[in-house]
Amino acid sequence: MTEFHVDGRTITGYLAVPEHGNGPGVLVLHAWWGLTEPFRHICDRLAKAGFVAFALDLYQGKTTASIEEAKVLAGALGRDQERVSGDIVGAVQFLRQHAATKRANGSDKLAIVGFSLGGAYALDTSTTLAEEIAATVIFYASYTGPNYSSAQAAYLFHLAENDPWEPAESVAEMEQALQAAGKQATLYTYPGTRHWFFEENRPEYDTEAASLAWERTIEFLHQQLG
Repeated sequence: MTEFHVDGRTITGYLAVPEHGNGPGVLVLHAWWGLTEPFRHICDRLAKAGFVAFALDLYQGKTTASIEEAKVLAGALGRDQERVSGDIVGAVQFLRQHAATKRANGSDKLAIVGFSLGGAYALDTSTTLAEEIAATVIFYASYTGPNYSSAQAAYLFHLAENDPWEPAESVAEMEQALQAAGKQATLYTYPGTRHWFFEENRPEYDTEAASLAWERTIEFLHQQLG
């Protein structure tokens, strides 16, 4: 785990750097289970693909495999928005200032990848830190709250076909908001899948869908970040 200090706050997470030592930065925001092994593994996979990946620990060390416990943790997070927002800003600063993300062409824009609960925070961050975020990848999440007209990112969504946690109506409303704001957004829905289909430690995990979603994600990140 990596620990650093920004504006007097201590921020923790998991950092993975490519073997060749540098690349575009990608911020990963975990689902409501906390920073569990699957999300650390995602950072390792991103590093192998040439990215400097940092998964922010939104729960500050707490994790769970229980839906009921996850609801409690997510609820507590929702009541601590000032701290969460500050941690996300700090994580973005950390990635931008990291020596491994310095680019020869001078570009230091980042991507953000969010899963479920983390997806909502990623969508919000794409608008509140619009100058920093060039690409946003979302797994099974939607959010209609942000003013997408301020965003500068391109968007890629991976959605489950059978997902009571993310109703089709919410996804459609968000898609309309993105279109109205003139944003580039590609949405894929994976047949037969359920929420959390990408996470290998979950019973909902779908090998074929997860593999395809990963291929699309890496291609998209390379296109948007160079």
